[in-house]
Amino acid sequence: MHELLIGCNGRSAQHAPGNAPSIDEQFRMVKAAGVFDFFDRLPQPGQEDAYLRASEKHGLPILTGLWTYTAGKDEALLRQNLRLASRAGSLCHNIMLFDAHADGHSLSDDEVVAFYCLAFEEAARLGIEITFEVHIYMWSEDFRRVLAVARKVRERGLPFNFLLDHSHVLLKLESPAEQDRSGIRADVEAGRLILDPFEPGNIVDAWIAENMTLWHSVRPVAPNGPLNQWASHPDGSPGRACQYPFLRPRPGEWHSDWFAYKLEPSKEVVRKVLAAHFGNADSRLRYVTTEIIDLPDYGDGARYSLFEHSVALAQWLRAEVDKAKSASATQP
Repeated sequence: MHELLIGCNGRSAQHAPGNAPSIDEQFRMVKAAGVFDFFDRLPQPGQEDAYLRASEKHGLPILTGLWTYTAGKDEALLRQNLRLASRAGSLCHNIMLFDAHADGHSLSDDEVVAFYCLAFEEAARLGIEITFEVHIYMWSEDFRRVLAVARKVRERGLPFNFLLDHSHVLLKLESPAEQDRSGIRADVEAGRLILDPFEPGNIVDAWIAENMTLWHSVRPVAPNGPLNQWASHPDGSPGRACQYPFLRPRPGEWHSDWFAYKLEPSKEVVRKVLAAHFGNADSRLRYVTTEIIDLPDYGDGARYSLFEHSVALAQWLRAEVDKAKSASATQP
């Protein structure tokens, strides 16, 4: 069983979205919080040296990072980012692969597999690993494709390395509009695809059972939660409901009513992931990151502190880790 490390997404290292402190201050904040093992972010273009200096100065490694890619256009960028991740001392690079190819067509499963194999082999040459994430706007937003791609990767003799971000699943729970965006509504309504983590046969349980998750990205989200009324996309549409405050917002910090019970599906997934990890000596899980971030679909425009909520989430995570360890120790 791998040691489980908890990291803070670099976009979480700020109080007010759009007013991020210096890179050095971001690392200082994350280190001083005392609840994080590493910093999660690919050094940003033009700021690579500043990230490396801050990492060394504050004794906080940059173990993971991510980027978005378009097949047919970004293969050279992928190689460049993998080299940068290696230089930064990262152990894992997460890949969010858009559903659309550079020429506009929707990627087939075989094309997703081909990009995965390219990334896996390029990363292996540098001594690092990759993960593919379940994420909105990406090929995996149709959750039914994930296991099909995983099996095809394995047929090629490679392991499938998964990043489980349950927020991108749970925001579709109880939301026909969100389900329509990825064409899953009919299967959800017919019971062929179960999103509720409390129900038997749900999709997250199926993924956990595959023991393919190297990285669990933990973002609080509410099923059918409120759209982000304080941020919008360039076309004027409001941000999607991919993030929900982890703590009760103070007056004026949140645009909608807040209910603690709406966090329970997110917490249930975390507990299941941790139980599976500590109950299996061969668990592949290595990294858990807090993901309370800016950007329109998340916390852009929020008036609560992204960092305050991230620290509280990490404290809760560590308490759940301790509970999962204790529970596994009592199992026969």
